[in-house]
Amino acid sequence: MLRSCAMTRGFLAAMPGMLLVVLLVASAGNGLRAEDRHAGYYYPEPMEVEIYEARAQRLAGVGRSQRIGFVTGITNEKLKSPYPPEAAIFAKGEQAEKLIIVALQDERIDTLFRARAIFANLTASARVLPIFKEFGVQDWFTFFDLAKMLGFEQITISNGREFSHQVLIR
Repeated sequence: MLRSCAMTRGFLAAMPGMLLVVLLVASAGNGLRAEDRHAGYYYPEPMEVEIYEARAQRLAGVGRSQRIGFVTGITNEKLKSPYPPEAAIFAKGEQAEKLIIVALQDERIDTLFRARAIFANLTASARVLPIFKEFGVQDWFTFFDLAKMLGFEQITISNGREFSHQVLIR
């Protein structure tokens, strides 16, 4: 199902390390959805696909290495926690333009509502980033806007079993 949305304020869960990683940022992103070769390997075919019309622009100078650095920073921050990570987050695609989040435990991220709650938590984390404050958009932009600024074109979230949801960022 393809539908347009200006999705609620959202993405994963409070990630303090994300704050520092974003400082490395500058730009990239946008594109049309091509055949998803990652479906069936990292996650099941998405049950629903949404389009997010970003309010942000891609930052100049951000490329593949910055997107990989961003994901690495989030992952490293989560691994510092005394608790096992609830999800794996990684970038795929020739230019690392696809952000993928997959639950590592059963009964996590298994409904669209839980996926949106995770997106909402990621938005809360993104809103305290210096870059959002610098532009004065901390109460307007979402995690999806941050993803657009970094050049991500697609975000897929899955429970790693039967549920998968995808957001195309325009």
